[in-house]
Amino acid sequence: MPELIARRSVLGLVGAALTGLPAMPAFASEDPWPGLHQDVFQNRPIVEDGLITLDAPMRAEDAALVPLTVKVARDQAAPPKSLTLLIDKNPAPVVATFYFGEGSGEIELSTRVRIDAYSNVRAVVETADGALHMTTKYVKASGGCSAPALKDAELAEAELGKMQFRQFAADMPSSSSREAQLMIRHPNHSGLQMDQLTGYYIPAKFITDLEVKRGDTLVFRMEGGISLSADPNIRFTFRPAGSGDVITAQAKDTDGRVLRGSWPVKSGSEM
Repeated sequence: MPELIARRSVLGLVGAALTGLPAMPAFASEDPWPGLHQDVFQNRPIVEDGLITLDAPMRAEDAALVPLTVKVARDQAAPPKSLTLLIDKNPAPVVATFYFGEGSGEIELSTRVRIDAYSNVRAVVETADGALHMTTKYVKASGGCSAPALKDAELAEAELGKMQFRQFAADMPSSSSREAQLMIRHPNHSGLQMDQLTGYYIPAKFITDLEVKRGDTLVFRMEGGISLSADPNIRFTFRPAGSGDVITAQAKDTDGRVLRGSWPVKSGSEM
């Protein structure tokens, strides 16, 4: 499972940090993709057929906050079932896997990631018929996984778990999908960041699971790791069902915290 690969990588990184050894990026001197293809996808056939588009900067302004947007073509015979984001040369290459439910709309998803070295970034979609489709972008960025935390520890702890939710009007009145954006205040410590005051590594602490629903209907479920940026920010699509709709979000982190939020779905006139 992708989440197991990510979490095992984190355990190794944290062990290195605790013993004072340098945490080196995996596969530093060789192409990591063959190993990732085996470990994450069991060498199943993957096609690059234009089903997916991945927008990513050629050179990132901030390696700890690299924006990615994935779009899946609308007219495929089998709908998308899951999306896995990978960064080949990150210490924990699997960024996150998103599993889509009946409440998801036409798949368009944006988030922010950490990139530790110049690397291929991959989006792999599994469709309902079991086929795997991939697209790849090369991004020039370095040091994102060990970049210092943007906030002091006390402020980050005080704000931890706060959620913000935005809704956007449909681009076209006839569209069956709406866009929304969820931001969760959470440091998502990678285990590779050093406390500038103490000189010790900050223990890894990150969101492992996130579930977003429209009423009782699943929009998506995410299994995440250390390569998601601090304050995870996800823009996604969903299918509104009518008046009285409520979007709920529930997240869990490595400390066992459960974070929750809920918001009424706005009509187009309320945007």
